Amino acid sequence: MNLLEKIIDFLSYSLPAAPTMYGKFHLFFCLLTILVCVFLAIKFKNSNDKQDRTILLVCSIIMLSFEVYKQLVFTVEKDVWDYQWYVFPFQFCSVPMYVAFITALLKPGQVKNALYNFLGTFGMFAGLAAMIYPDSVFIPTLGISIQTMVHHGLIVIIGFYVLISGRAKLTSKSLLGASAVFLIMFAMAISMNLLFKNVDGTFNMFFVGPYYPCHLPVLSVIQAKFGYAVFLVAYVLGFVLVAYIVLLAAMGIKKLVALIPPIPKKMRYRKQE
Repeated sequence: MNLLEKIIDFLSYSLPAAPTMYGKFHLFFCLLTILVCVFLAIKFKNSNDKQDRTILLVCSIIMLSFEVYKQLVFTVEKDVWDYQWYVFPFQFCSVPMYVAFITALLKPGQVKNALYNFLGTFGMFAGLAAMIYPDSVFIPTLGISIQTMVHHGLIVIIGFYVLISGRAKLTSKSLLGASAVFLIMFAMAISMNLLFKNVDGTFNMFFVGPYYPCHLPVLSVIQAKFGYAVFLVAYVLGFVLVAYIVLLAAMGIKKLVALIPPIPKKMRYRKQE
């Protein structure tokens, strides 16, 4: 066993059982995510371009680093190197880490705006879904359970940040650019599924491969009853609808916050002569 394999073996420490949904482990990371969001709202609501770039880079690099760890753990088992293609990092929840990294490096413009809008809508949905209902993301391997919570928590944090800072525009038009980004990623996922269909029988990015039944709620029923083509249309429309709901919720929260009267400044006492 070489040094790298020893490190991976150490990082593969297993718990007696996987963390439970809404157990202490899950709630700790939920609370941590909320606290970071509050901090960003207080400290970086009016961030400048340099601060914005730093926030996106730090969050995306942390996610990418954890992803490398995840890939190694799933590749090496008992000193045997065997890549597991089902964990290839291009699922819907994987995309925000790439988008955030690219966004940080782009100059201001329509493309960057579209990426911001994607992170604040589709990205926020991806993170919230796993944080609120982590039904199948926890496994006994401690490091992987930490990775998934850090990953999805940071997706929520990035989505919250781009919304609170105004980088993602709270208008219905912003959904157009966000949806364009989603459709590009969706097309890439389908292309990969077709290209790597004979890899090992588990490669199914975005869970839209034509060779496997979908296991996602509602969509699995649509695929079984109406076929693959209708399933794809329902998949796209469903995800766009949920992203729009996230956008509408953010717009509604902004209006409610605007109704809150400002806190009066502390009265200044005159110095006694």
